[in-house]
Amino acid sequence: MFPPGPRIPEGDAAIRATDSDAALARLSAVHKGYLSDRFITPFVSRPHLQPPRPPLINIGTYVRSEALDELVNGWIALSEQEGVQCQIVSMGAGSDTRFWRIATGPKKDVLARYIEIDFAEITTKKAMAIRKSKELSVILGNPEDVSLANGGTALHSPVYNLLAADLRKPPAESLAPLLTSGSQPLLSPSLPTLLLFECVLVYMSPAASGALLQWFTDYFASHNASQGSRGVLGCIVYEMFALSDQFGKVMVNNLKARNVTLPGAEPYPTFASLPNRFLQHGWDMAKALTLKDIRREYIAPSELERISQLEMLDEIEELELVLAHYAITWGIKLPPNAGELKAEWREWGVRRKADS
Repeated sequence: MFPPGPRIPEGDAAIRATDSDAALARLSAVHKGYLSDRFITPFVSRPHLQPPRPPLINIGTYVRSEALDELVNGWIALSEQEGVQCQIVSMGAGSDTRFWRIATGPKKDVLARYIEIDFAEITTKKAMAIRKSKELSVILGNPEDVSLANGGTALHSPVYNLLAADLRKPPAESLAPLLTSGSQPLLSPSLPTLLLFECVLVYMSPAASGALLQWFTDYFASHNASQGSRGVLGCIVYEMFALSDQFGKVMVNNLKARNVTLPGAEPYPTFASLPNRFLQHGWDMAKALTLKDIRREYIAPSELERISQLEMLDEIEELELVLAHYAITWGIKLPPNAGELKAEWREWGVRRKADS
């Protein structure tokens, strides 16, 4: 008899396992010199023993990270121009290190609140990693201002808040008690607020993801009638799309073999369909770029030259196929007094850095 092979996770465990994949991919990209991130190591089990990922994955991780960083940093810069602090809500955040990178950067004082939401199993593990790491925990503030809550599934500090919720449940049940209850809600509706979904909505039903965006849209709309509100709402979604072509079907089947399905991809069969994610909720602006286009036109030529020296890549055609099936979509919902805003919010985006 052969020994049994490794057990493939099922159900929610299969989705949670994708976070480990993302963390290992980022660690690999850091070790190979594509990215700089000193905060990823505490979130990876036995980081010194992890093998590097293939060049194709390292390059994809780099392109994704560069574009997302530019969008998030652009949002923070616009908030600074507006003369107010901003909030970021990262849903399905997993092992993401973005808060620590912002909190040790030049714009840390622009951040009023950073909220991460994920499955309780993920947040418990992350809270433990933060508490165990002096480098991570010292950035949260004075020890007396940092506390665990809800049986260790949540962590609170003056700016950073880690919360457990199932985003597939109705937002009135899952998010409202965490974010909007009480006289001083954790999430202010009067500050510029950026929502982040990195490979999250694709694992949810379109009805559930639509309800999530509508809930945030309604929350800000109901409070933005007041004079002088700066409650601009933005969102970034990164995920796969166009999965009905031949290569897309290969991607779907590979994930099915790991018990992962992608119900959220169905409404977005083409690149042109991606902005509908926001426009259907009455948002004012929505744009999208594939990772293929970002790599070709939105990464500085000097950077492309630098990363080309890091590893030999033979599978250029396969890389382009993969990158063509991942996209970053971003959108904005402006308050009624948009004409009074100081910053050029409609200009928010990724800048072209090379001629096509």
